[in-house]
Amino acid sequence: MDSAALLDLLGNENRRRILRLLARKPCYVTEISEYLGVSPKAVIEHLRKLEEAGLIESRVDDQRRKYFHIARNVRLEVTVSPYGFASKSAYPANNSFDITTCRHLSLDVAWDDADDLDDLLVALEDLERLENELSLAQRWVQGRLCDVLDDISESIGAGPESRIYADLLASIRAKPKSVDELSDDIDAPREVVAELLEVMADNGVVRRTERGWELTTNG
Repeated sequence: MDSAALLDLLGNENRRRILRLLARKPCYVTEISEYLGVSPKAVIEHLRKLEEAGLIESRVDDQRRKYFHIARNVRLEVTVSPYGFASKSAYPANNSFDITTCRHLSLDVAWDDADDLDDLLVALEDLERLENELSLAQRWVQGRLCDVLDDISESIGAGPESRIYADLLASIRAKPKSVDELSDDIDAPREVVAELLEVMADNGVVRRTERGWELTTNG
């Protein structure tokens, strides 16, 4: 599901409360209504929207009561910083994915060997600890990312457009490129890119050559 649509859907507090409840156990409409303190009619409307989004599913029990439960595992990430706003939704990687190929991570991945309750509880504890550590690592990376962008801004004397300057520099760093290529790379109008390049050229950061725009130094 598109992250923007997911943000809109979860912007409603009652829908978030429904998901928190269903994450604990499947429930039928009356249970959810009592938990939220709202009418069954309002609950049904919230459930309809969540079901249409694919976040929940329903089943009917032997008493013909309709139960709702979480349908899928999805992660929503939102980043807000002085350098940009971004949101993305992600679903669990395929079980065949080899996490040891992530060169920036060093992990002991023995959880697939868990075969009894004690082993599974240990695996659960290990994974919860890893989840917390990865969350801390993401926060650390976000802080350092802003620090680097601040340094880039200072080095080129950039103002509010410092993020787009950084994106341009990162694109040029790979190889010399034309204005059109850079415009495609950073998804910005050609006229804006050309103007920013001239500003950076005046500051001695980039230069125009026969091969295209390039950094004045590779250091």
